[in-house]
Amino acid sequence: MFDVLNAYLYQHRSISIPGLGTIYLETLPAAVDVADRTMLPPVYHFRFDKYFDAPDKEFFSYIATQRNVLDYEAIKWYNEFSFELRRRINNGDVVTWDGVGVLKKDGSGNVLFEPAPAPFVFLQPTPAMRVSRQNAQHTLVVGDRERTSDEMAEMLHDDARRRRRVAWWVIALVIAVAGLAFLGWYFYSHGLSTGNQTKF
Repeated sequence: MFDVLNAYLYQHRSISIPGLGTIYLETLPAAVDVADRTMLPPVYHFRFDKYFDAPDKEFFSYIATQRNVLDYEAIKWYNEFSFELRRRINNGDVVTWDGVGVLKKDGSGNVLFEPAPAPFVFLQPTPAMRVSRQNAQHTLVVGDRERTSDEMAEMLHDDARRRRRVAWWVIALVIAVAGLAFLGWYFYSHGLSTGNQTKF
């Protein structure tokens, strides 16, 4: 029985148990451990949510297909399974769901879920070394032409040099225009004088 439910859980990432809750299969993505120079595999773990317990309609179709019965028989069978599971937990039994975890009741009557160790333990960390190649040449498509990385680096370097040259002339031109504007204003407001003029 649990084999069919586990297959659904692994494929659809969740399975709802009426009257109890939903068990989710969650994935933490792969990560890089820079200190150990390894690529860590994705981590899978189970989580239990007691507030949502309504199975999807496709779940019953899946059960009907796997058990080779009609949909209404699959619904009846799963509801009986859920009722028996709840009854066992309410009686204080510890229910072990192979490959998923343990369901039991605590002292205050709440259903507790203890997840099984992470599935897919065959995924192992992989060595990951950073490769830095100096002066490696490769082909790029720029617009409608193919160019090598060296050609592109040279073109970009030339563009930067041209921009610096243009920037220098622009700055010099702005300073010259500002200086001429100042001189024009000065002569306009003080008049044009060519030497020492003294009034008697």
